[in-house]
Amino acid sequence: MVHVLSSRTLIRPSDPERSRRFYGEQLGLAVYREFGDGPDRGTVYFLGGGFLEVSGRSEVPPSPAVRLWLQVEDADRAHEELRAKGVEIVRPPVQEPWGLIEMWIEDPDGTRIVLVEVPADHPIRYRPGI
Repeated sequence: MVHVLSSRTLIRPSDPERSRRFYGEQLGLAVYREFGDGPDRGTVYFLGGGFLEVSGRSEVPPSPAVRLWLQVEDADRAHEELRAKGVEIVRPPVQEPWGLIEMWIEDPDGTRIVLVEVPADHPIRYRPGI
């Protein structure tokens, strides 16, 4: 068994500066650290229990099979805030048949981001023995 100490999702954008504006300013993710310098510097953001690293540069679009799943406290409030910041909403918050409330957005390169609210009565919040 591999003992994982930390985790990080890596994104190689086509335009690093544009992606930093999106993740840092529009989504409002807090910066954990930066490395390198100039327009291609790397930025690592806090992402709940993990990290999101935006670094390097890619000449190919991201795979449509890749999604970021971000749990938020209130999907309706996130919808209002992101729309006010000019983030294109792919799909507004909808309660799914499995009980989660999901909203979809995309980063500047088209990586789908699923913002998820877990309602208070959803089984994912249940912790046996607690």
